Amino acid sequence: MRSSQEAEGESWIFGYGSLVWRPGFVFVETSPAWIEGWERRFWQGSTDHRGVPKAPGRVVTLVRKAGAVCWGRAYRVASRDRDATLSALDERERGGYARELLPIHLSGKSQRCPMGLLYRATEGNPNYLGPLALARVAQQVLGAKGPSGTNLEYVTRLAAALREMGVAEDPVLCLDRQLRESAP
Repeated sequence: MRSSQEAEGESWIFGYGSLVWRPGFVFVETSPAWIEGWERRFWQGSTDHRGVPKAPGRVVTLVRKAGAVCWGRAYRVASRDRDATLSALDERERGGYARELLPIHLSGKSQRCPMGLLYRATEGNPNYLGPLALARVAQQVLGAKGPSGTNLEYVTRLAAALREMGVAEDPVLCLDRQLRESAP
Protein backbone atom coordinates (compact mmCIF):
# COMPACT_ATOMS: atom_id res chain seq x y z
CA MET A 1 0.00 0.00 0.00
CA ARG A 2 1.36 3.40 -0.94
CA SER A 3 1.37 6.43 1.35
CA SER A 4 -0.27 9.72 0.38
CA GLN A 5 3.19 11.07 -0.51
CA GLU A 6 3.67 8.22 -2.97
CA ALA A 7 0.20 8.69 -4.44
CA GLU A 8 1.15 12.32 -5.14
CA GLY A 9 4.34 11.22 -6.88
CA GLU A 10 6.68 11.83 -3.96
CA SER A 11 8.62 8.62 -3.47
CA TRP A 12 11.98 9.48 -1.94
CA ILE A 13 15.10 7.32 -1.88
CA PHE A 14 17.95 8.14 0.49
CA GLY A 15 21.47 7.14 -0.56
CA TYR A 16 24.40 7.14 1.84
CA GLY A 17 26.87 4.93 -0.07
CA SER A 18 27.37 4.56 -3.80
CA LEU A 19 23.92 6.03 -4.45
CA VAL A 20 25.35 9.39 -3.36
CA TRP A 21 27.59 9.58 -6.43
CA ARG A 22 26.13 6.94 -8.75
CA PRO A 23 22.36 6.62 -8.40
CA GLY A 24 21.79 4.74 -11.66
CA PHE A 25 18.08 5.52 -11.88
CA VAL A 26 15.82 8.28 -13.18
CA PHE A 27 14.74 10.91 -10.66
CA VAL A 28 12.89 14.23 -10.84
CA GLU A 29 14.59 15.98 -7.94
CA THR A 30 17.68 15.51 -5.79
CA SER A 31 19.00 17.20 -2.69
CA PRO A 32 21.71 16.73 -0.10
CA ALA A 33 19.92 15.25 2.89
CA TRP A 34 20.50 13.66 6.26
CA ILE A 35 18.96 11.17 8.64
CA GLU A 36 19.16 11.32 12.41
CA GLY A 37 20.18 8.60 14.85
CA TRP A 38 22.28 6.65 12.35
CA GLU A 39 26.00 6.47 11.63
CA ARG A 40 27.74 5.20 8.48
CA ARG A 41 30.20 2.30 9.01
CA PHE A 42 32.27 0.03 6.72
CA TRP A 43 30.81 -3.12 8.23
CA GLN A 44 29.28 -4.72 5.13
CA GLY A 45 31.17 -7.04 2.81
CA SER A 46 30.80 -6.60 -0.94
CA THR A 47 31.17 -9.85 -2.82
CA ASP A 48 29.17 -8.77 -5.87
CA HIS A 49 30.29 -5.18 -6.63
CA ARG A 50 33.52 -4.06 -4.92
CA GLY A 51 34.97 -7.47 -4.14
CA VAL A 52 34.48 -11.17 -4.72
CA PRO A 53 33.50 -14.00 -2.36
CA LYS A 54 37.10 -14.96 -1.51
CA ALA A 55 38.22 -11.30 -1.19
CA PRO A 56 35.25 -9.14 -0.21
CA GLY A 57 35.43 -5.39 -0.31
CA ARG A 58 34.08 -3.23 2.49
CA VAL A 59 31.14 -0.94 1.85
CA VAL A 60 28.97 1.13 4.14
CA THR A 61 25.90 0.33 6.13
CA LEU A 62 24.16 2.21 8.91
CA VAL A 63 24.27 1.53 12.63
CA ARG A 64 22.16 3.21 15.27
CA LYS A 65 23.83 5.89 17.35
CA ALA A 66 21.96 8.39 19.50
CA GLY A 67 22.57 11.95 18.38
CA ALA A 68 24.34 10.93 15.16
CA VAL A 69 23.61 12.52 11.79
CA CYS A 70 24.37 10.75 8.51
CA TRP A 71 24.55 12.90 5.39
CA GLY A 72 23.71 11.52 1.98
CA ARG A 73 21.59 12.37 -1.02
CA ALA A 74 17.82 12.13 -1.43
CA TYR A 75 16.16 11.46 -4.77
CA ARG A 76 12.50 11.99 -5.58
CA VAL A 77 11.30 9.38 -8.03
CA ALA A 78 8.15 9.89 -10.10
CA SER A 79 5.37 7.46 -9.34
CA ARG A 80 5.54 6.10 -12.92
CA ASP A 81 9.23 5.15 -12.36
CA ARG A 82 8.91 3.87 -8.80
CA ASP A 83 8.39 0.14 -9.42
CA ALA A 84 11.16 -0.14 -12.02
CA THR A 85 13.54 1.88 -9.81
CA LEU A 86 12.88 -0.27 -6.74
CA SER A 87 13.25 -3.46 -8.77
CA ALA A 88 16.63 -2.29 -10.07
CA LEU A 89 17.74 -1.20 -6.60
CA ASP A 90 16.63 -4.51 -5.07
CA GLU A 91 18.91 -6.25 -7.58
CA ARG A 92 21.78 -3.81 -7.02
CA GLU A 93 21.55 -4.11 -3.22
CA ARG A 94 20.94 -7.88 -3.17
CA GLY A 95 24.18 -8.59 -1.30
CA GLY A 96 22.61 -8.27 2.14
CA TYR A 97 20.65 -5.04 2.16
CA ALA A 98 17.01 -4.67 3.17
CA ARG A 99 14.64 -1.76 2.62
CA GLU A 100 13.78 0.59 5.48
CA LEU A 101 11.59 3.67 5.58
CA LEU A 102 12.87 6.61 7.65
CA PRO A 103 12.25 10.35 7.85
CA ILE A 104 14.81 12.29 5.84
CA HIS A 105 15.75 15.94 6.14
CA LEU A 106 16.27 17.78 2.88
CA SER A 107 19.05 20.36 2.95
CA GLY A 108 17.77 23.92 2.59
CA LYS A 109 14.17 22.74 2.72
CA SER A 110 13.54 22.70 6.46
CA GLN A 111 9.77 22.61 5.99
CA ARG A 112 9.99 19.25 4.21
CA CYS A 113 10.83 16.04 5.99
CA PRO A 114 9.48 13.24 3.79
CA MET A 115 9.75 9.57 4.52
CA GLY A 116 12.55 8.08 2.47
CA LEU A 117 13.38 4.54 1.51
CA LEU A 118 16.92 3.35 2.10
CA TYR A 119 18.80 0.08 1.95
CA ARG A 120 20.61 -1.01 5.12
CA ALA A 121 22.66 -4.12 5.77
CA THR A 122 21.96 -5.77 9.10
CA GLU A 123 24.00 -8.15 11.23
CA GLY A 124 21.98 -11.15 10.09
CA ASN A 125 23.00 -11.07 6.43
CA PRO A 126 25.70 -13.44 5.13
CA ASN A 127 28.01 -10.61 3.96
CA TYR A 128 28.00 -8.70 7.23
CA LEU A 129 31.60 -8.27 8.42
CA GLY A 130 31.19 -6.04 11.47
CA PRO A 131 33.73 -3.70 13.04
CA LEU A 132 37.44 -3.78 12.32
CA ALA A 133 40.32 -1.41 13.11
CA LEU A 134 40.68 1.40 10.57
CA ALA A 135 44.14 0.27 9.40
CA ARG A 136 42.82 -3.24 8.72
CA VAL A 137 39.78 -1.87 6.86
CA ALA A 138 42.19 0.18 4.71
CA GLN A 139 44.23 -2.95 3.90
CA GLN A 140 41.09 -4.82 2.89
CA VAL A 141 39.89 -1.90 0.73
CA LEU A 142 43.24 -1.66 -1.05
CA GLY A 143 43.14 -5.35 -1.96
CA ALA A 144 39.53 -5.61 -3.12
CA LYS A 145 38.17 -5.39 -6.63
CA GLY A 146 34.91 -6.61 -8.10
CA PRO A 147 32.66 -6.27 -11.16
CA SER A 148 31.81 -2.63 -10.32
CA GLY A 149 35.44 -1.62 -9.84
CA THR A 150 37.93 -1.29 -7.04
CA ASN A 151 36.96 -0.85 -3.42
CA LEU A 152 39.38 2.09 -3.34
CA GLU A 153 37.35 3.87 -6.03
CA TYR A 154 34.19 3.36 -3.96
CA VAL A 155 35.77 5.04 -0.92
CA THR A 156 37.42 7.91 -2.80
CA ARG A 157 34.31 8.75 -4.86
CA LEU A 158 32.06 8.65 -1.80
CA ALA A 159 34.52 10.82 0.16
CA ALA A 160 34.67 13.35 -2.70
CA ALA A 161 30.87 13.52 -2.88
CA LEU A 162 30.60 14.08 0.87
CA ARG A 163 33.24 16.82 0.77
CA GLU A 164 31.34 18.46 -2.08
CA MET A 165 28.26 18.53 0.18
CA GLY A 166 30.31 20.19 2.91
CA VAL A 167 30.49 17.21 5.26
CA ALA A 168 33.50 17.81 7.50
CA GLU A 169 33.73 14.59 9.50
CA ASP A 170 32.54 11.11 8.71
CA PRO A 171 33.95 7.55 8.87
CA VAL A 172 34.28 7.69 5.06
CA LEU A 173 36.54 10.73 5.29
CA CYS A 174 38.62 9.08 8.04
CA LEU A 175 39.12 6.00 5.88
CA ASP A 176 39.92 8.12 2.83
CA ARG A 177 42.65 9.92 4.83
CA GLN A 178 44.03 6.58 6.02
CA LEU A 179 44.13 5.29 2.45
CA ARG A 180 45.94 8.41 1.22
CA GLU A 181 48.51 8.13 4.02
CA SER A 182 49.15 4.46 3.28
CA ALA A 183 49.39 4.89 -0.51
CA PRO A 184 52.86 4.30 -1.98
